[in-house]
Amino acid sequence: MQLIFGLFLFGFLYLTTLSIFAIDVKKVDISDIISKEEFSRYKDVGEFIDSSPKVSIIVQPKQSDLDKYGEGVVKSLTGSDCDRDGKMDDNPTCNAVYFKLWLKYKR
Repeated sequence: MQLIFGLFLFGFLYLTTLSIFAIDVKKVDISDIISKEEFSRYKDVGEFIDSSPKVSIIVQPKQSDLDKYGEGVVKSLTGSDCDRDGKMDDNPTCNAVYFKLWLKYKR
């Protein structure tokens, strides 16, 4: 009985510790990265997206790529990282980031 209680207590403390560390991970607020001055330079969301850092990812080549270039071909896509988290963002995410900044800085 004591062994079961000990294992239960150990498991509970272990999971609690993991959740505490997960809480400590803070998502960076985009307005901490882009100042009002920098944001005011963009005339619209398109310019904001074009000016965002670029990120490239490796994707699976299509069969037509393999037929044309052979088995060793590597295919990549490059896109914008509007929220500056190191990952490529889709258009709705970039629009949301721009809108958030627009609301904060009351453009």
